[in-house]
This record gives sequence, structure tokens and C-alpha cells, in this order.
Amino acid sequence: MKPEIPVKQGETYRLEITKLTDNAEGVAKTDGFTVFVPGALPGEIVSGKIDLVKKNYARAKLISIEKESPDRIKPRCEHYEVCGGCQLQHLSYEAQCKMKRAQVEDALCHIGGLTGVKAEDTLGAVEPWYYRNKMQFPVGKSKGTIRIGCYEQGTHRIIDTPNCYIQNGGNNIIAVAMREAIKRFNISVYDENNHSGCLRHVMGRIGKNGEAMVVLVTATKRLENDKAQVKFLRDRIPNLVSVYHNIQTYHNNVILGRETRLLWGKSTISDNIGSYVYHISPRSFFQVNTAQATALYEKVREYAGLTGKEIVIDAYCGTGTISLFLARYAKKVYGIEIVSPAIADAKKNARDNNIRNAEFIVGDATIHMPKLYREGIEPQVIVIDPPRAGATPEVLDTMAKLKPDRIVYVSCNPATLARDLAILLPKGFKLEKVQPVDMFPQTSHIESVALINRK
Repeated sequence: MKPEIPVKQGETYRLEITKLTDNAEGVAKTDGFTVFVPGALPGEIVSGKIDLVKKNYARAKLISIEKESPDRIKPRCEHYEVCGGCQLQHLSYEAQCKMKRAQVEDALCHIGGLTGVKAEDTLGAVEPWYYRNKMQFPVGKSKGTIRIGCYEQGTHRIIDTPNCYIQNGGNNIIAVAMREAIKRFNISVYDENNHSGCLRHVMGRIGKNGEAMVVLVTATKRLENDKAQVKFLRDRIPNLVSVYHNIQTYHNNVILGRETRLLWGKSTISDNIGSYVYHISPRSFFQVNTAQATALYEKVREYAGLTGKEIVIDAYCGTGTISLFLARYAKKVYGIEIVSPAIADAKKNARDNNIRNAEFIVGDATIHMPKLYREGIEPQVIVIDPPRAGATPEVLDTMAKLKPDRIVYVSCNPATLARDLAILLPKGFKLEKVQPVDMFPQTSHIESVALINRK
């Protein structure tokens, strides 16, 4: 006989919040049954009205707070309650860093099955506001009003955001200028329901010394009043150095289309991570928080323990940012990446930074790591920075067979990091340290760097 679910939809319950989920929802138990309460914080006692009931959990809307957490603060943004861009503005930044450390430890324990593992204190940002150097805002219209901003939580309704508190100030200037341009030049905006209109996204990228790039993404082959728009943007946006037009005609949620043309200015902007210079085009991958990317890569270099004699394999090298960061301290770095345009960028980045001991290979790491080994290349250090889905079992098995002295695992998802450690550690390795790094303040996302030594 199935146990009776102790909550009913539409009823209000007194709930004690014990922790936060990895997407920043409060967690409570009532008669052993889990209830998620968005907006509630650990230590709080709240009233929550049940609005969703499933077999194993329920979700409640926060009605009132009987006992408030001392870490609760007033959100800066007036749109915070509905906007999907941030999840933690109601939590003090010090408490955010503690919560993210706990999130990593919880994943290692409950998913990875590791006991007694303590993560290092989170490396927090010196400036937890206005840090994103890349903006990708959808454009729409509601009741005759132009809207440029983030989507409302769980919907495709656009919240008009003249000042986003996690975007670089230059990107906010771009968004304001584009609202004016749309009105002045009567530019039609995209309607995703009937796939009509012209302008569908505005991308802004801010580089070194405030250099700004604007990319106008349209659902049409032609950009309305393109020359007038460029002149207008040059007058309105300080340090504007390039304007692009990207064509995205497909009826899907992909932001950039395949065709991009330069309307005016330079083809790239530049930025630095540490002492390394990167030239950024509309499609270039580049960390959105430059200051924290430097802190992250320096931690990778520390954990790699390089003396100048090591061979390093960077198994998910992307555009080579970590590979280049390590190359000046290693004998040789081999970067492997399955996406060929990323490898092209990596090679260019190596040339731009005069790095000659980094070699980049297009292909699957499970094929090319053993191939390098057969050619007599034995890595002392392997670095991996996989996507949110984590590394494949084949990559983990291949790394173990190569028997490096150290593996440095960079993760953007504590759950898949924990899962992969559970696979890797029994193959002859020991987890030494895990360092959370807060790349995305005010959000629930956390990066971490794990040092794994061979036993």
C-alpha cells in the first residue's frame, strides 16, 4: 500500500527550511515528505501554499516568513522576484559563498559517495555585481512597449531591463541605446509565436578598457535601416569598436545563426585573462567573468604543480584558454577538442600570445590520448574542463590508463563532478582538494577545481 502524501494542493503549511537545492530553492520536510519553496532560505520558518504535488515531492509558493534568516537581504533589482537571470540576490554575498561550498560538499557526499571530504572556502568575487562581459538579450514587444532583457522565470515573457545588476555597465548602455534605435527607426521586433518581425536578439560584448561590440540578430536576411542604426549606435555607445549583423532565420531557441557580417569597425575586441590577450569575435567562447576566470585558471595552474618539465594534456581544451595559461610553466601542452572552430581559435590564441609549446588537436580525447601515448608521449598532468554533462566514462577510463601523476578537473556542475569522481577514484586515484570558485555571483551556479593525485 502506497504511503499517503502528507500535503494537498492549495493548502498552506508551516515549513522549516533546512537547506537550498542546486537551483537555490529552499528545502523543507513535512512528515518526511520533501517540499521545495522558491525564495526561502535555510533556517527560516515559512508559510507555503502548495501549488504542485508529485509522487516524491511538492512545491510551495512562499506566502510569509515567520522566522527570517539573518543572511536575508533586500534584492537590489526591482525585477528580481520574477526575473530568471538571478536566483540569490536575497542572500548576502558571504552566505552565497558558504552555500556554494556546501553545495559542492553535498554533491560529493550524496552523489559521489565520498565521506569526510571538505571543500575549500569558496573563492568569491571582489566585485559580485556588474561582472558579465557578454549580454544576449531577447527583443520583443508587449502592449506596444519595446522589451529588451531576461526572460521571466519559467516563461518566454521578456522583462524589460534597463539596468541589469550582473551585466557590465557597457552592456546596459547597449541595451538602452537599442531601445531608442528601435523606436527612432521603427524597426520591427521578432514575435516567436508567429515567426514574424526583424530584430530578435541584441548581443553585447565588452572587452579590455571598455571596448564594446554590438551584434544585432535578425530573423530576416536584411537588417532594417542598418547604416542609420550603426551611425546612431556610434553616437550613443562610448568605446564602440564594432557592429555586426547576424542572421538567424530558424524557428528555434538558438541565439546566433550561421551567417554573420561586419557592418562597421574592427572584426574583434580584445581582453585579458592574466597576462594573456584574447581576440574576441561574435562567436568566440570567452569566460563571461574575466576577473574570476583569472582566479580559476591560477588555481588550475597551482594544482597542476608545474616545474617546467611536465607534459600536460588538456582533454577538453575549447579555445585553449587553460592550455595557454599552463604552457609557459610546462614542457609541452597538448590540447584536444572535438569542435574544430574552437581549435582554430586556440591556435590563433597561441600565436597571438607567442606560445610555441602548445599543440592543438581536433578530435575525440578517447582516441587521441591513447594515440599520443603510443607515440611515446606520457603526460604527468591531465586537465579536463568538460561541459555540464561531465566527462564520458570512456574519457575517465582513458585518463586512468595513462596513469598521470595528477588530474586537475575543472567542473561547472558539482553533481557530474561527484559522479565522475566516483568512477575515477577506484581506478587508482585520490581526491586531494576541491576549490569552489564563484564565477557567477547572484546566481546558483558554481565552478570548482578538483586536484586528483595518483595513489
